[in-house]
Parts: sequence; C-alpha cells; structure tokens
Amino acid sequence: MKYAVIGMTVFAASLAYFICVRPSPYAVHESAERQGRDADGQSRSPPRSSQNRPLPHGLDELKALFAVPGEPQPGDWLDEHDEPGETYRQYLAAQPTTPQGKRRLIHIQPLGGFTPSQERIVKATAEFLKHYFQLPIRVRPAWPESVVPADARRRHPESGTEQILTGYVLDELMMPELPDDAAAMLVLTATDLWPGEGWNFVFGEASTRDRVGVWSLNRFGNPDDGPAAYRLCLLRTLGTATHETGHMFSMQHCTMYECNMGGSNNLEESDRGPLALCPECLAKLCKATRCDPVKRYRDLIAFCDRHKLTEESRFYKRCLQALETE
Repeated sequence: MKYAVIGMTVFAASLAYFICVRPSPYAVHESAERQGRDADGQSRSPPRSSQNRPLPHGLDELKALFAVPGEPQPGDWLDEHDEPGETYRQYLAAQPTTPQGKRRLIHIQPLGGFTPSQERIVKATAEFLKHYFQLPIRVRPAWPESVVPADARRRHPESGTEQILTGYVLDELMMPELPDDAAAMLVLTATDLWPGEGWNFVFGEASTRDRVGVWSLNRFGNPDDGPAAYRLCLLRTLGTATHETGHMFSMQHCTMYECNMGGSNNLEESDRGPLALCPECLAKLCKATRCDPVKRYRDLIAFCDRHKLTEESRFYKRCLQALETE
C-alpha cells in the first residue's frame, strides 16, 4: 500500500483521512450564491457535474445555496493534491459500499476515558450521525485503553503526548469485532493518534471498503474551556465523524462545491467549510442509505436548535425551504 504525506498526516488508496471544523461559512454562501458569483464577486463557472442530468429527489434546487471553491490557499488540500472530484453518476458507476440487508447500524465504539464534557460530545455525535445518515446508531460499551498493547503505543518524540497506532486499532481491534449488522463501525478516542514510524500524528483514518474508522478528539480543543470552546470541539467532532463515515460509504473527496466531503490539510482550512453536503454528495448519501432528504433536514434542524448551533440550523432551514418549494 502506498502512502503520501498530508501535512502531518497520512493518506492511502484504501484509507481516507480528513479533519473537519464547521464554525460559520454560511453568510458568505447566502450573498454570493444568490448572484451566481464567488465570495470575491467574480463570476464563477458551473461545477464539474452532469449539468444535463438532474439529481434525484429534486436536489438540483440546492445548487444555488452552495459556493464553488475558489483558488486554494498555499498548503490547502487542493493546492497539494490534484483531485478530479466525483459526481453522483460516477459514484453510482463505482459500485460503492453501502448499507445492505441487515447491515444498517452505525456502531460507535468509545476507546479509553473521556472527561464529562467529552462524554457529552460523544453522545451528541452519536445522535447527529443518526440524523445525518438516517440510520440507527448503537453506542457500544467502552473499550479500556489497555486493549492497545505497548507496541501499538508511543510517546510523541517532541511533545511527549501519548499516541495510539491507528493501524492496530483498525486491523487488530475493529476488523475482528465488526458486527454482522454494521453498516459502519467507528472508534472514538480522546487519545492522540499516529499512523506509524516516520509520521507525526493523524486526526483520523477510515477505510473506504472495510467499513471501519477511528478518530480522536485530542486536537480539537478543550471543551471544558467554556461554551465557545465546547461548541468548537463539538463542531469539529461532528464534521470529522460525518466525513469519515461518508468515506466508509465509498464517498470520495468533493471538489465541486464547498462541502463537508471536501479534503482538508489542517484545522484552519477545515474551519472554512460547512457542516453540510453539497447536492452531488447529498444525492450519494440518499442513494446509499435510501433516506428522505426532507426528513433528514428536519431532523438536523431540530438537533442544531437543541444544541444551539444557530448558523448550521439557519443553513439547513434554507436547504429545506428550497426542497419544499421545489
């Protein structure tokens, strides 16, 4: 398997990495997209999609709400990776891994200990995944960190931070325990992760075919530092969880719109993206999970209102309105 460096992380053909933060990109989208222009006021070309073939469920009506990416900044994902993107039609042709038969549950497997605030975030993430993918969720009893042996751990050579080897978690812990009813299985830990000798750290890794993934809250900020810090850590965790699960359903990185499935090299870059799927990627999700996009948006709005994610709720409401008036 060939690996390529992504900042201080790792990417492989069968493994997909992403970090995701979703504070507030929505005001830019609202003003720029109504005029068919990018945020800098320049006319934009249509996204690279099948313009003459409408998306299912009337999702073409959402296109006006999503911005097209501008020129990547130095160090951004698309500045360092030449990705063509993937349309809905290409996704179908690739015979993606999707929930099939009794494989309809998303299993969340905590690993190690969490602070009370982190436990709240794990619980909220499970709830959000249920609404985002419209699939049932099962939170499993936590594995003690002792299930990871000494030879799959290290102290970071510079910071001294304790780290867990992602490959051991994916291959030795998760694959043998993958339940028969699992559409996907996600390990969530508060301990830092690293992918092997010569690497620094990763925020998470997920398989695009084996339906397993692992990610860490460690670098998402301290949720005990106040309401703003809690909200930021929650948004980062929600973004990472949904993005990685999208990869487990064979969804590739999005390059057509500012989208939750866009690639990212760092927290600063992912801060600029939305906690929302573009029309092409939402069509993939609806196909994969056979969900109703109207019900999905209603459930997401209710979640965001309960958790005081005001800007995310406002954007979902605009998407819902576009579908209901279609």
